[in-house]
Amino acid sequence: MNSAPRVLAVLDELIHAVTPEERGAIWQLAEQGRELDANLVRLPPGGEVGTHQEDVLDVLLVALDGHGRLDTDGESLALTPSTVLWLPKTSRRALAAGPDGLTYLTVHRRRPGLTITPASSREGGEPPCMLDLVCPSCGHLSQDPEPVFCSRCGDRFA
Repeated sequence: MNSAPRVLAVLDELIHAVTPEERGAIWQLAEQGRELDANLVRLPPGGEVGTHQEDVLDVLLVALDGHGRLDTDGESLALTPSTVLWLPKTSRRALAAGPDGLTYLTVHRRRPGLTITPASSREGGEPPCMLDLVCPSCGHLSQDPEPVFCSRCGDRFA
């Protein structure tokens, strides 16, 4: 693993390179050996991420471009460029972009990767299929047993 600091992305360049209609993760932290995950996410004008909950991790959300709101338990929080929100684990929230769309960065502790164990070491037979927990857009594995929206890119599960 390379422990030297380096530039991974210039967010202004990424933000200005997307079309207004583009939706989803436009950049993801992907370095080997990292302990964090980060995603630059774009919602088009009027786009939404439905009500969802992250049960395992706290998330830091930084609004970078456009405007929108985060709705949570009867409260609506304005999102403007440079707004920083802490989304504690188990908090329920929904996002909505304004007329110009919304681009935001999320940062959280990295989830442990999936591991494959030999059948001889498992008890109770084959593990259950988890394909219904994999986001069809970005491949993120949801921790929610019945996901509706992806907590990484915001797309609806099929």
